[in-house]
Amino acid sequence: MWKARLSELDFSEAEFAGVLDSLGSGWITAGPRTEEFEKEFARRCGTSEAVAVSNGTAALFLALKAAGIGPGDEVLCPSLTFVATAAAVVHCGATPVLVDICSLVEPTMDPIDAERKVTPRTKAILPVHYAGIPANMHAIRKLANDRGLLIIEDAAHAPGARYDGRACGNLGDAGCFSFFGNKNITTAEGGMITTSNTSLAERLRMLRSNGMTVNSWDRDKGRPGYYDVLEFGFNFRFDDIRAAIGLAQLSKLDRINNRRKELAERYNRHFADFGMNLILPLSKIPAIKEPSYHLYPVIFSTAEERNAMEALLREEGIQTSIHYRPIHHFRAFTNNFPGVSLPITEEFASRELTLPLYSSMTDENVDSIATAVEQCRIRALSISQV
Repeated sequence: MWKARLSELDFSEAEFAGVLDSLGSGWITAGPRTEEFEKEFARRCGTSEAVAVSNGTAALFLALKAAGIGPGDEVLCPSLTFVATAAAVVHCGATPVLVDICSLVEPTMDPIDAERKVTPRTKAILPVHYAGIPANMHAIRKLANDRGLLIIEDAAHAPGARYDGRACGNLGDAGCFSFFGNKNITTAEGGMITTSNTSLAERLRMLRSNGMTVNSWDRDKGRPGYYDVLEFGFNFRFDDIRAAIGLAQLSKLDRINNRRKELAERYNRHFADFGMNLILPLSKIPAIKEPSYHLYPVIFSTAEERNAMEALLREEGIQTSIHYRPIHHFRAFTNNFPGVSLPITEEFASRELTLPLYSSMTDENVDSIATAVEQCRIRALSISQV
């Protein structure tokens, strides 16, 4: 039904060959390919360690859990993010304290609002690199250092993104990535935790595999089969089939992100030429930030205009989405943490619409979508004036 989908895979023979090779090897659970994927991902992030897990939500939860976040603790995080960011905090028994974004142009955690919300119970900051735009990490790092707080990055949108020359995932105590099907690189499901804290990495590896001191791949390499269970952990293991896909995808990351940048800039030029007076967060990026261009968000003048545009573009066969409905508007949150008000987040979320963006798009795809946006906006404005 769609002429233009929101996202598409960027697969080639390398992914298929990797999967077949893994299947033919006789070892498909976490093993040599998983280790290779972890090492290559850590190398690209500039960390000493990377721990592959079953998905991005597991990455967030395990990073917080292994860092000692638990009942009675508070963790600062934005509301403009996928619900898993706050849910991971809740599942640790801690309280997510939601923070506003900087502005409609800069939709990442506001360090000033974060500082206002620090209490004696605050233990960590969980910034999100929204749409692949790095958060203001110098200010967040200063706040963390001044108050003795951990930083766990939600870098699900940001593989390959950089802040002041350093890779996202290497800007705090740990970084968490997702390889879901719509991400810049995908393994269908999957996640990664990056860190240069070796003791944290050891605990992460133990926790992801039921708290065991020895896993199946260790035994296959000749390690004695006897194992202990140090604490009750989880089955959040990765596997070699997905690692094979991940290795092929990771080899393309620079090309994928560069193409996404080209496409986003093409959108920007179209909307500037059309004189549409839209707010385009990916058009005003300071030099210190190098995004990964995961999403292409557009901010319309009003919520009513955004809603009309979503419906009109759907009629044209163009798939869009909203990133995101604020977490503090979900019933699961309001039932447990009522009374949250984040005016900039709420304004952004009411007016935001995400347009298709993926590395296999052609220039002509962007041209036709941008033209449809212009034409639909004219229709939306005429409808609102009737």
